[in-house]
Amino acid sequence: MAVELAAAITSFVISFLIVPVIIKYSLRKNLVDVPGRRKIHKKVTPSMGGIAIFIGFFISSLIWIDIQGWGNIKFILVALFVIFFIGVRDDLVPLRPLIKLMGQIMAASLVIFLFDLRIRTFYGLFGVNELPTVISYAITYFTIIVITNSFNLIDGLDGLAGTIAIVALLSFGVWFFLVGEDIFSILSFAMLGAIFAFLIFNWEPSEVFMGDTGALVIGMMLAILVIHFIDVNYALPAMAPYKFNGSVGSAACFIIIPLVDTLRIVILRLSKGQSPFKPDKSHIHHAIMRLGMTHSQTTLILGGVQLLYISLAIAFNHLSDMYVLSGLVALSFLLSVTLDRLIINKLSD
Repeated sequence: MAVELAAAITSFVISFLIVPVIIKYSLRKNLVDVPGRRKIHKKVTPSMGGIAIFIGFFISSLIWIDIQGWGNIKFILVALFVIFFIGVRDDLVPLRPLIKLMGQIMAASLVIFLFDLRIRTFYGLFGVNELPTVISYAITYFTIIVITNSFNLIDGLDGLAGTIAIVALLSFGVWFFLVGEDIFSILSFAMLGAIFAFLIFNWEPSEVFMGDTGALVIGMMLAILVIHFIDVNYALPAMAPYKFNGSVGSAACFIIIPLVDTLRIVILRLSKGQSPFKPDKSHIHHAIMRLGMTHSQTTLILGGVQLLYISLAIAFNHLSDMYVLSGLVALSFLLSVTLDRLIINKLSD
């Protein structure tokens, strides 16, 4: 764990030193996010903080991953480089959604074909094991794109995306360390340290946003970790001490907030006859803030909920995916309905 902590500290220091430079440069060059009708923030704020996150993560990874372990890992970093430049371009000059999607598919292709990151089976879920190759690739692309963009969507509140990412990365990093996946543990901690440094400047009242530059990189990284977690966990011996019997459900618990938020807003928008891609204020964090919560309170609540799901996944690690996923869906539905009822009661007072 010493190397993992060193990776986190290294990325933290690098990111912490770079963020103020980005803030100053962005303000001078007017690279800022301006308040608007759909925006919660009230002041002009620099929006390129993701650059510091990526640089801190990348340099730390180069330093602390043993050269003998590079192998195919370099393809993950190349894919993150691609998604990083897509984010920078989108923050500077907004890209059309189709172009952004094509860029994400290109980055996903690098890890799918060169690193061979793939969902090969349904891991016993619904009684399905081996998948046809074409279906396997399609599901893997879909998973990466959904997770990447779901994390991008959750980035709408001071400190929220950073907090959710830190909780997920810490969980993945510790688990990968415990099962001997040292390189993925180092990658997790390297990104965690960089985000933690950024969060110091992003906590309410925020001095800088991560922008698409940061959100897409973190989302892609979490997608890679999720798929690798499922694959490695499923391959562990039945009696391995850190094995989750429900591979898919447990992985979903690690990133539950972005997933549930994305599903929730798609359902709400479709129920209103709107496009699921139309921006609005129907996100979970918007709903919680209608109860009178501040940015910080909302962030801590959602971070706490994510920790709850992860704790439940650990507590019920002996259950199969059928039970874990059923419980996950039921609990998420219950919490969502409870939130909606609280808002209705608040508005009626």
